[in-house]
Amino acid sequence: MTGGSLLLQSELLPEALDISFKIGPALLVIGMLGLFLTIGFVFRVADTDDMWVAGRSIGNVENGMAIGANWMSAASYLGMAASIALAGFYGLVFVVGWTTGYFILLIFLAAQLRRFGKYTAPDFVGDRFNSDTARAIAAVTTFLIGFVYAIGQAKGMALVGLYIFGNYGALVPGLDGYQVMVVAMMVVTVGYLTLSGMLGATKNQAVQYVILILAFVVGLFVVGYTNGYSTVLPQLEYGALISQLGSEFSEPFAGSSYYLWVATTFSLIVGTCGLPHVLVRFYTVESERTARWSTVWGLFFICILYWSAPAFAAFGTDLYTQNVGATYGDPGMTSAASEVIVVLAAQLSGLPDWFVGIVAAGGIAAAIATVAGLFIAGSSAISHDIYTNIINEDATQRQQILVGRLSIVALGALTTLAALNPASSIAALVGYAFSLAGSVLFPMFFLGMWWENANRQGALAGMTTGLTLWSIPMINQIVPTYIGSLDAPLSTGLATWMPAIGSALITLPVVFVVTIVVSMATDEPSLETKRIVRQCHSPEPMGQQQTAEDVVADGGEDVVTDGGRAVDDAAAEGDRAVDDAAAEGDRAVDDDEITEER
Repeated sequence: MTGGSLLLQSELLPEALDISFKIGPALLVIGMLGLFLTIGFVFRVADTDDMWVAGRSIGNVENGMAIGANWMSAASYLGMAASIALAGFYGLVFVVGWTTGYFILLIFLAAQLRRFGKYTAPDFVGDRFNSDTARAIAAVTTFLIGFVYAIGQAKGMALVGLYIFGNYGALVPGLDGYQVMVVAMMVVTVGYLTLSGMLGATKNQAVQYVILILAFVVGLFVVGYTNGYSTVLPQLEYGALISQLGSEFSEPFAGSSYYLWVATTFSLIVGTCGLPHVLVRFYTVESERTARWSTVWGLFFICILYWSAPAFAAFGTDLYTQNVGATYGDPGMTSAASEVIVVLAAQLSGLPDWFVGIVAAGGIAAAIATVAGLFIAGSSAISHDIYTNIINEDATQRQQILVGRLSIVALGALTTLAALNPASSIAALVGYAFSLAGSVLFPMFFLGMWWENANRQGALAGMTTGLTLWSIPMINQIVPTYIGSLDAPLSTGLATWMPAIGSALITLPVVFVVTIVVSMATDEPSLETKRIVRQCHSPEPMGQQQTAEDVVADGGEDVVTDGGRAVDDAAAEGDRAVDDAAAEGDRAVDDDEITEER
């Protein structure tokens, strides 16, 4: 550890991390950030289609890579290995939960959302349920998800930045080295996002995926081979180490309860299906077929890293025990050290600085890629869904883009402030966002797409219930960490049975029941809305810029279920009755005219 690292006052300082300026890794990261800015400038946006949905022009492989980069945040690149290193078996909850969620997206939502064909997640909620209030709630939820989720990304970028650039806390009064790095990294990220929009972000994410996956996988192979852990496939061979790492690593639920594992897994699964920055990727593609295939490609690209993270955690844990101190027990490895275990594993292997810098650069690329998706989704919720659809319906494209860019700056500023003193680990911070998405947005997407009788009143009741229930464990566990006079959690019993990271296990069933009951107790949606829902399940292809609403407005054929067929039969019967009455009237007029002529 260098002398410069001793100046850090933050408790977030990872022990054993070499915090000093390294010319090779610094040039590498600066070059990478310069590349991102250049791509953002080349693909800078000029209209709202490019700003929010990249002109619906993205192909399946490119979108799959963007999904992978968008998804594999600092929580996947750094936080997942950190969770496995500290919590062992429990840490696999993130691998299981996040991967399973994509299968649900593939089967139930990807193609259907593309056929609905809007710009944003709140756009779907507002138009499907014919309610600006529902749109506003969804927009606020989207902004809040982006804020909570991005705090973990800012933390990850700063921790990795400490290794590459060193400690500059002395340069800014009142801030330590970690906090200076948070500000610096967020300034760069916000700068390129305000320039590029969704089109530039998508092009960047494809490049970022290549960088992060090569950095992670190559780093894993080199660390495994250098230390004799593996020769060919570290993803399989690391199992030989498990017996040496202690029961805390290998024994199921040694450090946490079975209930917490189930609750967290469930929240991560349904949260995956409700994250706005994930769902918006289906709006950027050419067709529903592309949406399905891009999900398949995205899942493949994601699994490459997910298969590798447990091995990196095992290697890093063993190297920490050998070179620093006991991983488990008192004091054991700190949370800060675990969150850079991927970088630490490369450093403790005695690899050259430039190679460790490549591994670290992958972490920064992963965090920036996810922040890009989050901020675009959050800013579009403010600009498109609240400003354009509710406040100023006559807004020009120039005004919409300006508001969108200001929203990105505002979201970046809020995230930076919160990340200066984060309340939890990277993985936990991300988990809170998943619980919110699973509690509020996923029920609206699933019911809205698969039950045509879900209506405005049901959606409003369900979303309000979800937000309220999600807030309870957050107030119980997280808010007190920002108030010095309070101890967290406020209620141990509530934290046990409704943990903040797994609260969707309780909230989601309640939201489903509330939405269904209220919808059944109130008027059904209009026939036009039902036809739009049915069109989302049609096997008939649509044009690149066409939506289900366009097809229905143009008199497109209904695709009906048994329930829908009954509605259509009644409508057809009514139409025939009207036609018969009109024909009868025409015949009466003709008879009168003939009589007069006679």
